[in-house]
Amino acid sequence: QVQLVESGGGLVQTGDSLRLSCAGSGLTFRTYNMGWFRQAPGKEREFVACITRMGSGASTYYADSVKGRFTVSRDNAKNAVYLQMNGLKPEDTAVYFCAAGSQAMSAVTMQRMYAYWGQGTQVTVSS
Repeated sequence: QVQLVESGGGLVQTGDSLRLSCAGSGLTFRTYNMGWFRQAPGKEREFVACITRMGSGASTYYADSVKGRFTVSRDNAKNAVYLQMNGLKPEDTAVYFCAAGSQAMSAVTMQRMYAYWGQGTQVTVSS
């Protein structure tokens, strides 16, 4: 079955960096759009970033709140997607999820369009 496993979360201070990883198995990884979402305590899960499948040119998209600080990338040979997070702020504190979907590029920010989800990894940024 399809599995997505996130890693790399932790407790950091404001301004620090973290690199999240998501390893996929049970799917033809390169054919999926890979998204990152996050859910802060008491808030709804929100889109963070995504990188489209290779057939769509591996385009990247970012939420305005992370643009210029976060970078999403993928290594199809390793069935992995990464989220490099720089300049972390307390408001970035959340559980971060990776997700895989085969939707059209116009829908890559929509979490309901993603078919598979990881279990999440906690990122906590102290002030």
